[in-house]
Amino acid sequence: MSERATATDAAARVRALLSSHSTMTLASAGAGGAWAAPVFYAERFGDDGSLRLVFVSSPASRHALELEADARVAAAVHDDARDWQSIRGVQLAGRARALDADESGEARRLYAAKFPVIGDPACAPEPIARAFEHARWFVLVVERAFLTDNTVGFGKREEVVYTAA
Repeated sequence: MSERATATDAAARVRALLSSHSTMTLASAGAGGAWAAPVFYAERFGDDGSLRLVFVSSPASRHALELEADARVAAAVHDDARDWQSIRGVQLAGRARALDADESGEARRLYAAKFPVIGDPACAPEPIARAFEHARWFVLVVERAFLTDNTVGFGKREEVVYTAA
């Protein structure tokens, strides 16, 4: 198989994995050291080769505050595994930032499509709808993804590079 075909296959498997999961562990860093926070995300694969993950958080959360100072982040999405042969997931590296009011409309639509019960304020339970009124929308622009799939072989890891358009 050619190198390009392998990269295309890896990108398709990253897409399938991200589309079939809902929670990423987002890692940021600040004066207090490294931090990891689980967040729901919705994915957008652009025709230009870009990958964006949108998520919503309290503007007062530690990771939201750290993103203001340093946009570099890492994230992980993975299956729950009971043995090493079952480990399968993706590690992501990129930059995250808060969205302005104009940009948050698309983020809300993506999120509502993936999470209709909580993503659409008209359908969300009242406490969630109230929390969303004060929440902030963010985007993680993925630069690189590393797909690990021990179901294929131990230590099987493939890199996918995305455009940061």
